[in-house]
Amino acid sequence: MPQQPAGTLTSQQKTTSRRPAGTLYRGRQGMWSWVLHRITGVAIFFFLLVHILDTALVRVSPEAYNAVIGTYQTPIMGLGEVALVGAIVFHAFNGLRIILIDFWNAKHSTLLFYIVIALWVITMAGFVPRHLINVFSH
Repeated sequence: MPQQPAGTLTSQQKTTSRRPAGTLYRGRQGMWSWVLHRITGVAIFFFLLVHILDTALVRVSPEAYNAVIGTYQTPIMGLGEVALVGAIVFHAFNGLRIILIDFWNAKHSTLLFYIVIALWVITMAGFVPRHLINVFSH
């Protein structure tokens, strides 16, 4: 049998590999969880940046600060608050899921993803009606 260079696979070894070729997620729950975690993280970061800037405005000009706060008290911003809370809740639950996967076992990641989604729906179902009543009653 001829010697093969190190690192090459025979045709039989290539077809019997149990590890998927390419990306590990291949468009399933893990990939969507990763994408949503990054999107919500960036959105929360930009919210915090704007929040710090508009809060710092009170030191520069209290009148300008009051004007900015006045624009936040509109129904459109109330809907934006729903989106913000949704992003924070998903990011928090998914972060706990990632911790569990790191310290527990990755084979339960799909189940944990669906648990995150269920907890997110339950949390948002409790928050959204109460918040929207407050937003649209003023």
